[in-house]
Amino acid sequence: MLTAHRLSKVFDSQVVFQNVTFSLNPGERLGLVGPNGCGKTTLLRILAGIEAPSSGHVQRALHLRLGYLPQGEKPDPVLTLGESLRQLPSAEALYTELETCAAALAEAPQDGNLLQRYDSLARQAAAADDGRRARLLGGFGLDRLDPNLPLRLLSGGQQMRLALARLLLGEPDILLLDEPTNHLDIAMLEWLEGWLAASPCAMLIVSHDRTFLDHNVTGVLEMDPKREASLHAYSGNYSAYLAQRQAEIEKQWGAFRDQQQEIQRLQADIARTKEQARYTERQASSIRIGGPDMKRKGFKSYQQGIAKKVAAKAKARETRLERYVESDERVERPQESWQARRSLRLAFEPQGRAGSLALRLEDASLGYDPELPLLAGVNLSVYEPAGGQPLRIAISGPNGSGKTTLLRSLAGQIPLLAGRRTLGPAARLGLMSQDQSNLDGALSPLETLLLYLANETRVRSFLAQFLLTGDEALKPNAALSFGQRARLELARLVAQGCNLLLLDEPVNHLDIPSRVQFEAALQAFPGAVLAVVHDRYFIERFAGEIWWVENGEIRREVLRVD
Repeated sequence: MLTAHRLSKVFDSQVVFQNVTFSLNPGERLGLVGPNGCGKTTLLRILAGIEAPSSGHVQRALHLRLGYLPQGEKPDPVLTLGESLRQLPSAEALYTELETCAAALAEAPQDGNLLQRYDSLARQAAAADDGRRARLLGGFGLDRLDPNLPLRLLSGGQQMRLALARLLLGEPDILLLDEPTNHLDIAMLEWLEGWLAASPCAMLIVSHDRTFLDHNVTGVLEMDPKREASLHAYSGNYSAYLAQRQAEIEKQWGAFRDQQQEIQRLQADIARTKEQARYTERQASSIRIGGPDMKRKGFKSYQQGIAKKVAAKAKARETRLERYVESDERVERPQESWQARRSLRLAFEPQGRAGSLALRLEDASLGYDPELPLLAGVNLSVYEPAGGQPLRIAISGPNGSGKTTLLRSLAGQIPLLAGRRTLGPAARLGLMSQDQSNLDGALSPLETLLLYLANETRVRSFLAQFLLTGDEALKPNAALSFGQRARLELARLVAQGCNLLLLDEPVNHLDIPSRVQFEAALQAFPGAVLAVVHDRYFIERFAGEIWWVENGEIRREVLRVD
């Protein structure tokens, strides 16, 4: 269906990737993983025909319908929801085209390209059916929105659901998905997984959601510019890929250690042989020849000959070793995987504990309209355990249910409509907002942290732990990428020295290594943590309790007791 042959991309003399070759076959589902900046999005744009490679080419089957979901696509601000959906081909137009294709196929029944075109049109026409369209829009919760609503007013989650719905209604033969899970809640993720499981189309998916990859891919392509080849293929889902990659590294370490031992043995043998030649030469030099003593003179020549032969043997062995070290048989020292190499180095430093009672809401109504509160009669308390593991709470639920409103009300950013909020006297609260509004866009990362840390040298070192180095530390915060701003938010919390963290979608813009390191840092954090999160992998490893926010209520569920 689609083949990439020796693709390379160069930006400003900088090689992004090179010699990328692979095929995507009918029904195949591949995950594309690698460190940020390795060229995953660029590769998808090349496959979609939006961008040209520096070298190499992409071969696509004739009449191939390719659906591409870019990361962070901005909708047309002048369109409404209804107008956006009406831009899709109507069932009537598709059936007319289907009839034309059927007539051509009757004339050439063996034409594989025509047959593929007919199948694609038939799927699109079926998808354009009002009933199927309604089911798809209902599955994404778009049927409950006003069709006259301007697209610019849609939330990030609603925009992502609309983009996915438009893509899926087109019934493509191949889906290229760049971060399709961003801003989707767990219910939407599970619905999308069900649709993808039933779809016959091939897929190439870029995602940092490890559970989503585990559930949806049957193979993984790893892009890593630090490896000799830019692309490596693995069978199975993401967990299987991790196991295979780790086994590769361990095998290479074993071969590397064996090689080093052999090199050391050969070097020791060469050293012994050289010493033997020098010893023989010294013995020959110590022989004194006087007068016509031909026997002694012959013995000296004999010893010198042996010394030369031994020295030649040492030189030959030295040459063989040099050739071996420079040959293709040499095993390079294994490099860390990109997951281990590209990660945040977080070390939270809370200033004291939050105390027994960290935070409480009593008979609280939350929202913006006293007549229509999002949540009412809320009674919640956050207590730090007297001993054992610190409190870890995940807040989850459908988009728009009030999770962010709850978190901001707990932080005191939004006044309660009714009731009472109590913050423990020893609690030092830190909030990480989903919209990153706590960052002053006019300041640079350096200036932001100088508000909390003593001097520029310490700030520079501190920012480097969060992968903000060089000129990135001097850019205005508004000019940073989403991922860079997310890392800066984390740096700000660490510098503040909080003991009660309220985190709104903290891993949304972090790559997989940073998510892993962030999880590890939270496990080591001795204070209390409340996090709004939809990453199921993260919840499984992080949370001891979940607060489900749905239908105007909060339901508490204890996952484990440590």
